[in-house]
Amino acid sequence: MDYVRENADALRAATKEHVELVLLSVGFGLLLSIPLAVMVRDHRRLSTLLLGVTGVIYTIPSLALFALLAPITGLTLTTAVIALTAYTLLILVRNVLAGLAGVSEEVRESARGMGLSRTGMLLRVELPLAVPAILAGVRVATVSTVALATVGVTVAHGGLGRIIFLGFRANLYHAEILTGTALCVLLAAIAEGLFLGIEWLATPWARR
Repeated sequence: MDYVRENADALRAATKEHVELVLLSVGFGLLLSIPLAVMVRDHRRLSTLLLGVTGVIYTIPSLALFALLAPITGLTLTTAVIALTAYTLLILVRNVLAGLAGVSEEVRESARGMGLSRTGMLLRVELPLAVPAILAGVRVATVSTVALATVGVTVAHGGLGRIIFLGFRANLYHAEILTGTALCVLLAAIAEGLFLGIEWLATPWARR
């Protein structure tokens, strides 16, 4: 607690950077995942290829991916966001595809009968019904990114990872390591609860 009181400003700055990393990475991941999933959903081979590519990216060790990006984008926030965004794609693309596939053909036929175009059906019927699956993917991607963002310390943008790393450099200073770890766990728990609440609010038909 002495460490927390004496370093409150540094902890606030690290937490702010950590939240920024997570929001940017998951946000960009979602912006990429939805159009990609929509483009390949009717083509089994393309959807399999897309999931395979995102799966390969997900298996690349984070330190290796940061090392590959650093010569191109430098030790910048951009490097950290690109790497973290890439890791969200497997989870998000898979859940968007699952959500769209979960819309029954009867619902689609009803939408066509109402005169909705393909785009109108996507925006007004399919995506709203896919919201639970999409939000579940966003929740999992956010929680995993909270943990993974700490590795961004290798490119000087790791948020709370910087606090943990400083603890290791200072002969395993446990106050720094435990504080950084505890704040990461707290952020993950807050994100989990927040998205569960958003999902509950966004799907009133599920409550009924």
